[in-house]
Amino acid sequence: MVTSLSGTGGGVIQNTTSEAVLVTLVAARDRALGVHGIDFLSKLAVYASDQTHSTFSKACRIAGINPANIRSLPTSVEGGFALSPAVLRSAVEEDLAAGLIPLYLCTTVGTTSTTAVDPIGALADVARDYGVWVHVDCAYGGSACICPEFRHHLNGVDLVDSVSLSPHKWLLSYLDCCCLWVKQPGSLVRALSTNPEYLKNKPSESSSVVDFKDWQVGTGRRFKSLRLWLVMRSYGLANLQSHIRSDVRMARMFERLVRSDPRFEVTVPRLFSLVCFRFVPKRARGPGQIERANRRLLDWVNGTGRAFMTHTVAGGKFMLRFAVGATLTEERHVLAAWKLIKEGADGLERS
Repeated sequence: MVTSLSGTGGGVIQNTTSEAVLVTLVAARDRALGVHGIDFLSKLAVYASDQTHSTFSKACRIAGINPANIRSLPTSVEGGFALSPAVLRSAVEEDLAAGLIPLYLCTTVGTTSTTAVDPIGALADVARDYGVWVHVDCAYGGSACICPEFRHHLNGVDLVDSVSLSPHKWLLSYLDCCCLWVKQPGSLVRALSTNPEYLKNKPSESSSVVDFKDWQVGTGRRFKSLRLWLVMRSYGLANLQSHIRSDVRMARMFERLVRSDPRFEVTVPRLFSLVCFRFVPKRARGPGQIERANRRLLDWVNGTGRAFMTHTVAGGKFMLRFAVGATLTEERHVLAAWKLIKEGADGLERS
C-alpha cells in the first residue's frame, strides 16, 4: 500500500475517517457494478460489527447502499466486542442464498465505544473467499502500532484493500488529518475521476504527477501533509512512542485503581488508553438502578469542571469511559480524577 515506482499501492490524506470509508466504499461499489451492472445496486450488501463507528452507516447511505442490506453484526462481551469471523461468514452465506452480492467489510482496530480490536487477518481470509473489499478503520488504535508491542493488532493488514488512520486522534496532530492507504488506487480513480477541460494540463495529462482530486470527494485540497510532517520531524519516532506508552501506562494505573475499590468494576478489558468501568452501589437493585447511579455520577463529575468523562452502552451495560490522551496529562491528573470520582460515589451513597 506504499507509493513506489515498483508497487501498485498509494496513500492520500483525507479530512476524516468518514471520507476514507466513503471513497473506498464507492470504489468497491463501482468495481462490483462494473461486473454485475448498475441494476444490481440494490443487491449490494455491506458488513460491519455492531461496534463500528456510525461513520460506516452514513457512508453507506451516501453511496446509495440499500439500508436493508447494511449488516450490523453482533459482538459479545465474551469476545471482547470484536467481530467474529464465523459470524461474518454466516452473514455472507445467508446473503448469497438470498440473491445478494457481498460487497464491503469495515473492520476496526480500536472501536470508539470500548477500543475493541477486530481480528483483521481472520476476517480478511473470510472476505477473500467472496471477493469482498476489506477496509480497516484504525483511526485511534492504529497510532499505538508505532510501538512494536502493539503492532500485532494489525496482523493481517497485508491482506486488506484499504486502511485509514487518524493522527488527530492520538498522534499529536490536529483536525483534520486522516491517512488513507489503498492497495489499488486505480479503483479510487475510476470511481472518482473528473477531467473537465479547465483542469487539464501537461503534467496531469502525462501521468507524471498523482492527481489527488481523483482520490477524494472534493476537488481542492489543503497542504495537510505539512502538519503531519512537522509533528514527525519535531517529535521523532522515539518521542511519539513515549507519548503513546505514557498514556497507556497511566490508563493501566487508573484501571488498577478502579479494581482496587469493590464499589467499581472494569466492564471491558483495557487494550490501549481507554478504561471502561462502572459504579455498582451496594444498595442498587438491578441494572436500572445501576445505570441511573452511573448517569448521576457522570453528570456530577463533569459538572465540577475538574475532569470530564463520557459514556457508552455495550453488551447492554451503561458504562463510563475514562480516556487518557491529552498532550500534557500526567499521573497527578489521573490520581486527581480518580479521587474526584470516588468523591462523587461517596456522595451518591449518602444520598
